[in-house]
Amino acid sequence: MADIKLFDVNGEDVRELIGQSVTIEKKRQTMIENNFEIFLGVKFLESEDTTGRRNGGCIET
Repeated sequence: MADIKLFDVNGEDVRELIGQSVTIEKKRQTMIENNFEIFLGVKFLESEDTTGRRNGGCIET
């Protein structure tokens, strides 16, 4: 995991959240997609979308 620390703050109680690594990209992508509104506050639309002929790539979660 990275050096970023996350905490659960509940009033005066603070506890560090322990991160877990996910080694399989698809599993991580699916987890993020299933919780998009919780993480980012926006509605999830699609896993991947092309950037068109001009750019020749794709945007994915």
